[in-house]
Amino acid sequence: MRSFFKFFLAALLALVVFMLIGFLILFAVAGSIASSEKATIAAKSVLFIDLSRSFKDKKTDNTLARLSGDRDIYSTSLYDVVRLLQHAKSDSSVRGIYIKCNENANGFAASEELRNALLDFKESKKFVIAYGDMISQKAYFVASVADKIYCNPKGIIEWKGFASQLFFIKNALKKLEIEPQIFYDGKFKSATEPLREEKMTDANRLQTTVWLGDLYSRFLLATATARNIDTATLHRYASAYMIHTPNDAVQYKLLDGVKYDDEVKDEIRKRLGINGDDKIEFVQIGSYAEATSIKKYAADRIAVIYAEGDIVYGRGTEGQVGSDEFRNLISKARTDKNIKAIVLRVNSPGGSALASEIIWRETMLTRKAGKPFVVSMGDMAASGGYYISCAADSIFAQPNTITGSIGVFGIVPNMQDFFKNKLGVTFDQVKTAPNADIGSVTRPLTEGEKIIIQSEIDTVYHDFKTRVAEGRKKDMPLIDSIAQGRVWTGSRAMQIGLVDRVGGLDDAIACAAGMANLKDYSLREYPEPASFWDMLKSNYGKTVKTKVIKEELSYSEYQLYEQLQRIRQMVGTAQTRLPYNIFVE
Repeated sequence: MRSFFKFFLAALLALVVFMLIGFLILFAVAGSIASSEKATIAAKSVLFIDLSRSFKDKKTDNTLARLSGDRDIYSTSLYDVVRLLQHAKSDSSVRGIYIKCNENANGFAASEELRNALLDFKESKKFVIAYGDMISQKAYFVASVADKIYCNPKGIIEWKGFASQLFFIKNALKKLEIEPQIFYDGKFKSATEPLREEKMTDANRLQTTVWLGDLYSRFLLATATARNIDTATLHRYASAYMIHTPNDAVQYKLLDGVKYDDEVKDEIRKRLGINGDDKIEFVQIGSYAEATSIKKYAADRIAVIYAEGDIVYGRGTEGQVGSDEFRNLISKARTDKNIKAIVLRVNSPGGSALASEIIWRETMLTRKAGKPFVVSMGDMAASGGYYISCAADSIFAQPNTITGSIGVFGIVPNMQDFFKNKLGVTFDQVKTAPNADIGSVTRPLTEGEKIIIQSEIDTVYHDFKTRVAEGRKKDMPLIDSIAQGRVWTGSRAMQIGLVDRVGGLDDAIACAAGMANLKDYSLREYPEPASFWDMLKSNYGKTVKTKVIKEELSYSEYQLYEQLQRIRQMVGTAQTRLPYNIFVE
């Protein structure tokens, strides 16, 4: 019997090892096949852009994406799309662009960059057609550049104005007997409002009204220019809710017609000069990237460093800006003799104050070293995102970038009653000093401890304002007046001196090249894409999890889920973070 178990366990181990090896070989082969696939572009091709795809700033390796069936979503960066559209202008194989415009998963600033690239493409006189079954306002913002915009006859087109809704959990916490002990600086620093209020404070309502109005005004102006309708008329359409159906939108000249998908494709065939039964060669932007060489090679280089996601202390993970990793990346670019300038692309709501300080230090050392250092802001570069930007020689933002939010907060929840009354759990301890357990969630803070923590928050806030004043070469009283945790759009940030110029990443790179006196240069982009095996080990599970959650939740529900996750991250340390998730509908 003993020998049976010995042989059984040996056989079982061998089977497990064999299966593991087989699994690795399978993925290696799949990865090899995926990487060896080379897309080709047929004559009379039409680029296909699906706005429901989120074009991130940082390009990632797409091997796992191909295996999961989502090539484009993970492989093609926003800047790649911009460069590809520039290339397509003179590519004889590309005859036009087809935009699928239902939802738009990209932020307003990213949409602005994409929209500007499409406007530039139109200078080639090639066609751009947009079509959707349910066209959201943010999707229409991009689609409005098209020569023709069509909607399903029985579809939906939104034209209702913008709204931004916050949720508040003060009463829920009260029912759970959880006391959120809150510390903050800046009267507009409203990140903690969901925990301490039942509705917006007057200050928060004011700042939200202003930045939301700025986004709306930019939306109206872009539409007015594209459709030759004045902004007052467009606003009247929304205020009176005059657009109920696609036919209403046609009547008021927001659409060029109502058509079914097959009818739109018939129109494309006519523009291509092909028969009604012929296949249209649609090329997804990710496939076009694989078939097109947009890289330039030169000895002189500009480093483009993508700081995208929450700013966290330590190394961080995919989708985060880890202080250790980005300190090293900036230092590496600064000391590399072949890199003549650095562009930091910031798309972050902020996060850890300490992590922001660590990254800021490297940016300041770069500026002191005399190497041109330019920041390009994406959808948001707020709070900690602005912290790591303020030392730049020049800062670029889109008119609808969300920035500012120069303020600090901290949260120490008191969960004593929750544990005792809801769970039946109590705590006891021995201390060698009165404040040895300061910050514990199992008891309320003393008045003396509250003074200590608030003092720490005040110090971080003062340091933050000092960094901004030094970086922007402004007096402290001025910085104090425009700080206070207030959120600004890119256009207003430029008016008050927090931003230098309006423009996208390509503009920032051109500026850096000019500062370094470079006429011929190549780009070196960081962080470099993770290897297939690294992604397999660390990120694939997270990718699958995120995908499943997104599929199960609506867009607005997923935004709520993200905000709850973010609140969990706020506890315990000083935060330089955007007040809340910017969600506009």
